[in-house]
Amino acid sequence: MASSKGYLTFILDQLAGLDGLSYRGMMGEYILYCRGKIFGGVYDDRLLLRPTPTLRERMPLAREEVPYAGAKPMLLADNVEDGNRLRDLVEAAWAELPPPKTKRRT
Repeated sequence: MASSKGYLTFILDQLAGLDGLSYRGMMGEYILYCRGKIFGGVYDDRLLLRPTPTLRERMPLAREEVPYAGAKPMLLADNVEDGNRLRDLVEAAWAELPPPKTKRRT
C-alpha cells in the first residue's frame, strides 16, 4: 500500500520549521531529509524514523517496524500530532545520522 499525499502533507506540516526539511518520492513512499541527511520516511501512511542512540533513549517504547520487505527496521513515531516533539526528535538525532552518500561521477 502506498502512502497518501495527504498524510505526507500532514507530516510535513508537523515538521514545519525544521531547517532544510525536504522529501523525495520513491515508489509510492516518501524519504524525509533534514539538511541533506535522511532521518526517516513515510511508509504505508506511517512515520518511521532511522534508529539512533538518542531516539532509542527518547522513545524507549517505540516499536521497530520494517518500511518494506528487505529493509532495516526503523522506529515507528508515535503521537505524530505533537509537531514540537517530532521536530525535537529529529533535531536531537541529526548529529548521529550518517552523512549523505556522495554520488560517484563516471
